[in-house]
Amino acid sequence: MRNIKITDTTLRDGEQTPGVRFGVGQKLDIALRLEQLGVDCIEAGFPASSPGDAEAVAKIASAVQKSTVCALARCVPADIAAAWEALREAAHPRIHVFIATSDIHLTHKLHITRDEAIRRIRECVAQAVSLCPEVQFSPEDATRTDPDFLIEALRAAEAAGAQILNIPDTVGYATPAEFGARIGRIHREIPDRRIGVHCHNDLGLAVANSLAAIEAGASSVECTVNGLGERAGNAALEEIVMALSVRRDALCAVTNVDTREITGTSRVVSSLSGIPVSPNKAIVGGNVFTHESGIHQHGVMQDRATYEIMKPEDIGRTGSVLLLGKLSGRHAYAQRVRQMGYSLDEAGMDATFTRFKEVADKKSTVSDEDIRAIISEYLDSLAGRYRLVTFQIQSGNHIRAMALVTLADHALPDGENERTEAAPGEGPIDAAINAILRIAGCTDVTLVSYEIRAVTEGTDALGEAIVKIKTGESIFTGRGVSTDIIKSSIKAYLNAVNKCLLGALGDAENEGNGGNEDAS
Repeated sequence: MRNIKITDTTLRDGEQTPGVRFGVGQKLDIALRLEQLGVDCIEAGFPASSPGDAEAVAKIASAVQKSTVCALARCVPADIAAAWEALREAAHPRIHVFIATSDIHLTHKLHITRDEAIRRIRECVAQAVSLCPEVQFSPEDATRTDPDFLIEALRAAEAAGAQILNIPDTVGYATPAEFGARIGRIHREIPDRRIGVHCHNDLGLAVANSLAAIEAGASSVECTVNGLGERAGNAALEEIVMALSVRRDALCAVTNVDTREITGTSRVVSSLSGIPVSPNKAIVGGNVFTHESGIHQHGVMQDRATYEIMKPEDIGRTGSVLLLGKLSGRHAYAQRVRQMGYSLDEAGMDATFTRFKEVADKKSTVSDEDIRAIISEYLDSLAGRYRLVTFQIQSGNHIRAMALVTLADHALPDGENERTEAAPGEGPIDAAINAILRIAGCTDVTLVSYEIRAVTEGTDALGEAIVKIKTGESIFTGRGVSTDIIKSSIKAYLNAVNKCLLGALGDAENEGNGGNEDAS
């Protein structure tokens, strides 16, 4: 039985999801969660892209002991040096070097010849090998690269010392049959190197292509939790792992992943990314173990295997809901939080329990989704500059809405950090937004989208607001929850503004560093 190595790239390619930006502390939390999950390698980031990414990779490299920690680098000497500097303290470091090899990328993006690409591969892979004990090479846009030139590029990387040759389907172009055939050829012609794959989901084929590659001889797969990533995302870790687990008979391969940690990891990443998991998402969607049809229900009552090809316990689900309410104590709350996959310190537990009790006073029961929303809101607030103190709204059908908002600025000392502004608007939420922008001093922020949904059922449900704002070319996603939809909307917009301010700070630090080539 072959062992397939799982490389998780949630912290690198997953963060390229529009609107997703992880703070350094959030990246470290996710990395430790991935180590607990049992992934073989964590691609922690792209150190040359920003000081923040370099800091995150360095902290992850120091903290993670079991999994390999990988840093991405273009075929650029400075990138490789930055990657190694961030990885120095890693127990198991890996530098991942890449360059585009398709003619469309060479001509229109890099403006270099094939010969120049080969020269860069040889020199930069050799540089990485001189620094790091494990080096991986990726020919970006491999599936649109001339097959013979692809082999030439891979042989150049092999000769320079790369131990892992990773084949990206960068734009999700391949079909399973042709991708499997391409991996099969590489496996035959370069048998002495480990072959990995990195598949995107533009045609919805990322997982299918990854499995076809495994059948053709690939021994490692790059993927992300919940399928996060550029455009339509990457191959979903949970789908690949469970496909190999459930269909071990057909695929003849296993992984080192502890599948019981899948659900908890999925939910933590969803909370920190602000990207909800669709109810019908394979493996981790809320409906996976839900049966509505009477025929299905009858079958499951007789034997769950009639309509379930895996057990809820296999992926860390219990199949039941623990109902919590206003009479529940801190111990019961803490136990449920841990069961849901969260790891909060005492301050975090105290803060979210206080919020839980506030919600419980307004609802008959507090569901898992309510708790998840409470914790997500708390985690988002940790890195925020501004905190909502109070708001007052004056609105009606014959008067223009007016909002009075008070925010606390964590950048100022206590006792001097509160600021209040009043602003009009076309409605109560618009007025509150205008007041927030006045306080924060934001002048070029545009609202891209706004949605609000009930986290749970019933008239007393928590309302979750999700907003996306844009400044320049950057998009930031904010979330807020409350039984009051105006309050949840204000919190969501403030959360997005806080992320925007954090992003602006990072851009200011990086000014003059030049652009970055898109990663594979």
